[in-house]
Amino acid sequence: MLDKNKVSLGIAPIGWTNDDMPDLGKENTFEQCISEMALAGFKGCEVGSKYPKDAEVLKRALDLRGIQVCNQWFSSFLLTKPYEEVEKEFIAQLEFLKTLGAKVIGASEQSYSTQGKLDQPIFVDKYVMNDDEWVKLTDGLNRLGKVAKEHGMTLTYHHHMGTVVQTEEEIDRFMDMVDPELVYLLFDSGHLSFAGIDPEPILRKYVKRVKHVHLKDIRKAKVEEARKNNWSFLKGVREGVFTVPGDGDVNFAPLFKVLEESGYEGWVVVEAEQDPAKANPFEYAKKARAYIAEKTGL
Repeated sequence: MLDKNKVSLGIAPIGWTNDDMPDLGKENTFEQCISEMALAGFKGCEVGSKYPKDAEVLKRALDLRGIQVCNQWFSSFLLTKPYEEVEKEFIAQLEFLKTLGAKVIGASEQSYSTQGKLDQPIFVDKYVMNDDEWVKLTDGLNRLGKVAKEHGMTLTYHHHMGTVVQTEEEIDRFMDMVDPELVYLLFDSGHLSFAGIDPEPILRKYVKRVKHVHLKDIRKAKVEEARKNNWSFLKGVREGVFTVPGDGDVNFAPLFKVLEESGYEGWVVVEAEQDPAKANPFEYAKKARAYIAEKTGL
């Protein structure tokens, strides 16, 4: 069981509307999305492309439904843009999130990322950084982490399929090189599983440095199709590689146990990008909520 006084449960809007493929869920409005989140029993959410850009307008809509923003994706380009340009965008997002009461910002390096390329197989030709790029990335993130700390926020890093930090070796090297007081891990069960990595040992190794958790499930049969047929990441999303916890093949019991034993404090967030026409987001949100309540007591 997880401690309700320490752990909060949220859900990401990507099940309703896909920011990378706007045709998925184009019929679903912002108001429908957050209302269904609340009806399904979630208290927190991340930020999607249909959310109002005015923080006060957004906060008012969320407050009406008892929903709290807990995190927002930040695309960093530390390898391919001047640091000052990245920092300016980062600070703007920090200030937006602070207005909404969030404590965490989730960065992912998007230089050379293949996750958004429709014609790029996700298991082929992923970019691999050289030693100088490793230093440039981790030094840049340490600087951003310091900026976040000065704003009363926490920088977490999202390892992700198709990016420069995807494999177990890359995660280990990353965690070894960043400052543990400035850069934390955003742990994602689905991306590890998609990459063929057992998520439990990773969580057990780094749980004390995890400040945000994505609960994402996978369908192993679809992952194998993706590998066999050279699907892109987004093709995999369309075909149902991901699903909500309890509906796929990830074993969440040991993950919940590690979080419990470590005394984890923070948000755990259901994130499962699918085609809403095939997987009704409200139905799947309720399914995830019931499963997590049963397994964790949240």
